[in-house]
Amino acid sequence: MNTNELSAALRKKVLRFQQEEVTNEAIYRKLSLRLPDAENAKIVGRIADEEKKHAERWQAVTGIVMKPSGFKVWVFFLIARFLGLTFAIKKLENGESEAQDGYGTVKKEFPDVQKIIDEEKVHENLLINLVDEERLKYAGSIVLGLNDALVELTGALAGFTFAFQNTRLVAMTGLITGISAAFSMASSEYLSQRSEGDGSVSPTKSAMYTGVAYIFTVIMLVLPFFLVSHFMVALALTLVIVILIILGFNYYLCTAKDLSFKKHFTEMLLLSLGVTVISFGVGIAVKHFLGIEI
Repeated sequence: MNTNELSAALRKKVLRFQQEEVTNEAIYRKLSLRLPDAENAKIVGRIADEEKKHAERWQAVTGIVMKPSGFKVWVFFLIARFLGLTFAIKKLENGESEAQDGYGTVKKEFPDVQKIIDEEKVHENLLINLVDEERLKYAGSIVLGLNDALVELTGALAGFTFAFQNTRLVAMTGLITGISAAFSMASSEYLSQRSEGDGSVSPTKSAMYTGVAYIFTVIMLVLPFFLVSHFMVALALTLVIVILIILGFNYYLCTAKDLSFKKHFTEMLLLSLGVTVISFGVGIAVKHFLGIEI
């Protein structure tokens, strides 16, 4: 079947398939150059070769020579650079699954597309657990730092806000409390890994990841109180930041480790906001019953 025999809807679909295959080839080719393991790089390079063949199959139908989407290639390069190769590869794995579904809709018009579907399934299986990155080994330590900081400090800031009603005082108190808690949590993680760890992770690195995640969260949550003069506006901004951190981190972790995003996001959000609501009440009660005026 050539392009003149295609309906407008089918032609549009085939052009999209071709564009995706051309772009995916470029992405896989670029990622293969960044993989530290030679065998993994060879596997990804082979996937790139097969994506090229798929693109040529659709080119035979459309008669159009396409170039990869420079923007999409650039985005995946940035993802691999800043979020890790594992995350980038997992995103590509999801794309392979979607491609299989898309090709399934044109099997009647192109019976040989089943071969492409089978190859895409092979690609998906090859990509699963392809890369073992350090940052995912220590994901538990990062979760510990982020989650503890979000739950503890969000609640503390809420309590401080209603007790003090002074942004500068809340900011300074929150910063001191948060940094002290970060060192405490990092020390606890170090001792925990030393006494109970199975040796798969370094206690020092585990403590470092926990501490850095905690301090990063502390800075982000306290920042609105340094920038905004009204305490309620600052607290509202802090809650928005809490939701964004939970959203971003859970999306990253669930994509990279094949976990349920909805479940983990909801669980972490309810914990943080639940403690915050309780702390609201504690702050109001302390101010009311102790008669603190600052």
